[in-house]
Amino acid sequence: MPRCAWATVEPNITYHDQEWGVPVHDDRTLFEFVILEGAQAGLSWTTILNKRENYRKALDGFRAEKIARYGARDVKRLMNDSGIVRNRLKIAATIQNAKAFLAVQKEFGSFDRYLWTFVGGKPIQNRRRRMADVPARTAESDAMSGDLLKRGFKFVGSTICYALMQATGMVNDHLISCPRCAEVRRRLSEAS
Repeated sequence: MPRCAWATVEPNITYHDQEWGVPVHDDRTLFEFVILEGAQAGLSWTTILNKRENYRKALDGFRAEKIARYGARDVKRLMNDSGIVRNRLKIAATIQNAKAFLAVQKEFGSFDRYLWTFVGGKPIQNRRRRMADVPARTAESDAMSGDLLKRGFKFVGSTICYALMQATGMVNDHLISCPRCAEVRRRLSEAS
């Protein structure tokens, strides 16, 4: 199968074939991707995918209400956990992002409702021919990043936000030569 060029080894292949580009509307899953995309800054996505289950265990299943209450003991526990990225700034950002996430949920009724406003509530269907055609950021990711930062989120620069948008199906950036491009497009038309 001629997948997108970045999906050549596991766990990338399974992630590409089952998740990447499929619209996500579950708040906890969206929060998970906010945290994982931020953790990936400066690292490879493969590294983060390999640590994903460890993150789920270490961060109470990405339950923001629990993470928002983490204190010094939790930070120390996480800094000693070799199963995750042990970066003090990223761990502090995870706790801060949980607090900001809960505030957004309260204001908008759901994080999903808030986040999807940056794409007008429906996925942007791109028709990219080459990986070189895929941008690192867009006007939408710039707007998302700016608003998230104003709301107190950390590690949410525009490039991270665009990766979040790709991961959660806000944009379909599967190359047109990739069978997943048409599959994701078909699933969206069946859902609407």
